[in-house]
Amino acid sequence: MYDLDGKVAVVTGAGGRHGIGRAIATRLATEGADVIVTDVEQSLEAIRPEDRREGWEGLTSVVKEIEDIGRKAMGMFSDVSDSRQVNDMITRTLDRFGQIDILVNNAGSRPGKDRVPVVELEEEAFDEVMRVNVRGTYLCSQAVARHMIERGGNGKIIIISSGAGKKGIARYAAYCASKFALIGFTQSLAHELAPFNVNVNAICPGLVDSERVDFIAAALVPEGQSAEEHRALMVRERNTRVPLGRIAVGDDIAKTAAFLASSESDYLTGLSISVSGGSEMS
Repeated sequence: MYDLDGKVAVVTGAGGRHGIGRAIATRLATEGADVIVTDVEQSLEAIRPEDRREGWEGLTSVVKEIEDIGRKAMGMFSDVSDSRQVNDMITRTLDRFGQIDILVNNAGSRPGKDRVPVVELEEEAFDEVMRVNVRGTYLCSQAVARHMIERGGNGKIIIISSGAGKKGIARYAAYCASKFALIGFTQSLAHELAPFNVNVNAICPGLVDSERVDFIAAALVPEGQSAEEHRALMVRERNTRVPLGRIAVGDDIAKTAAFLASSESDYLTGLSISVSGGSEMS
């Protein structure tokens, strides 16, 4: 276990029941941190029907889970690609909690029109991926880094990249480009913030069994097959290619995030750590 008592963490993109953000937020709370969770305003269509039937309410449910753990929590809707909304998120967090010790840049674009060959990729779809994944990470990191420097240093910034940030994949060009960019951004920011004892590291997950897989399957489904069938096929095929025999779940990523958020990682910065069951070993 890691001692995060007295720490305040911000986790973006945390409204999905099966997502990485929720898993990281609740794990950091278990380790003792108070947690602010954010997401874009969630439509009902983004929540699985079975989750709605079971009372899942997105950020509201995540906040309740954190409070049930015994930690303070706050949820807010915020578009990470909008500097005004990001600054408002930081201001509201500091007004209530007084500090930010940990930032987890997890918010990501929703798979869809970008999952096509480059010759068919529309500018708007490419720009949307960059807007959320790259611009959003830049804005949140910049705002939190300024706070960490102004208060005298120390802190942890964690960026969720991807195995697709280390290896190109057909029909994933926009996504790969954004995730490759985050690895470079991580390394540059790590150099800049090292004098202030702020560690900056990236996590590169493989495929994670979350709502995102639903959207990927819907975007890539071939004619004559349902999205649900294609999702199941994707997972089965990926399981056979992962050396450890299965795709990831949110908790796999949360374990690494908890380590990077703790003092146990104080001498690590600028890394891009693959959490993929052996699919990526660099």
